[in-house]
Amino acid sequence: MAVKDIIDALSQTTVGERRLSELVKDVKMISGKVEIIYNLPAGVDGPAISDATKSALKSLPEVKEVSIRFSQQEVRSQPVTTSPIFSRRSVPGIGRLIAVASGKGGVGKSTVATNIAIALSKLGNKVGLLDADIYGPSVPTLVGLKNERVHINEQNKLLPLEAYGLKVLSIGFLLPSEDTPVIWRGPMLMRALTQFLFDVEWGELDFLVLDLPPGTGDVQLTLAQNVKIDGAIIVTTPQDLALADVRKAVSMFKEVNIPILGVVENMAYFTCPESNQKYYIFGKGKVAEFALAYELKVLGSIPIDPQLCSSSDVGKPIALEDSESAKAFMALAQVINEQLKRRN
Repeated sequence: MAVKDIIDALSQTTVGERRLSELVKDVKMISGKVEIIYNLPAGVDGPAISDATKSALKSLPEVKEVSIRFSQQEVRSQPVTTSPIFSRRSVPGIGRLIAVASGKGGVGKSTVATNIAIALSKLGNKVGLLDADIYGPSVPTLVGLKNERVHINEQNKLLPLEAYGLKVLSIGFLLPSEDTPVIWRGPMLMRALTQFLFDVEWGELDFLVLDLPPGTGDVQLTLAQNVKIDGAIIVTTPQDLALADVRKAVSMFKEVNIPILGVVENMAYFTCPESNQKYYIFGKGKVAEFALAYELKVLGSIPIDPQLCSSSDVGKPIALEDSESAKAFMALAQVINEQLKRRN
């Protein structure tokens, strides 16, 4: 169930001459619990809105609990207090939480997230990597931990595995085999992700890199509403089709007030090994134009590199090597590191 379903249900009910959907200021939901904050104009009856809301949402079987609060429109200086179940929490021991996202699949998001984590670690940081792509976990393969399993300590916390100096966690470490599909609905998915963040012995880390699923679904929205994320990095290729979906991802992060650190252009060009000439297979300048239009930074450009593909397949991230791609990831990590330091 999405926020749109709740808004659609509220739009069918009126209080006085106003539709409930017209009065909504914010909607948050997790595991069947829905919190709605209404703007309360003068002359509108709050209890009547509460009763009408609960009646309107009865038709949605996934809504188990409804919490309603009001914000007086006239008192703009008064802050809105968020209910504890929806407050953005920091992950204990984590200095900076970075979300790596993409508008669509197939743009190399997980590969970029993994190599960013490796590059940040090479800069002297303590780094963790969390594979939040529950339906398509690829981090175990990318870091050479395929078919490995995690354990639980005496405090019932998951112990992340280690690879190349990173602390790594993925749903892939909990599945019987890599061919086992994850067939979960939204509430189960969110409980698992919450555990992966808060019920894990991460220790003290400078960075936790979060590899999000592609798109703008419930996972992204619920994490954005409930976890303190210091910045988002959006991965795209120069194709028009990919950039069309990136616009949606940018709009989502802006809507939930998560700062966007910038855009990473993956598969930006191919350098011929014989002539050393660059070929822009998917087009040139499109990502820069997009970033300029949306007032974003292009954090870095990663070339098309056959070695990157082969290194990923054998579980040895390219950022560990000495190549053009590795240098691009190191430069990208330096930009991210400095940008967050300045923001702090």
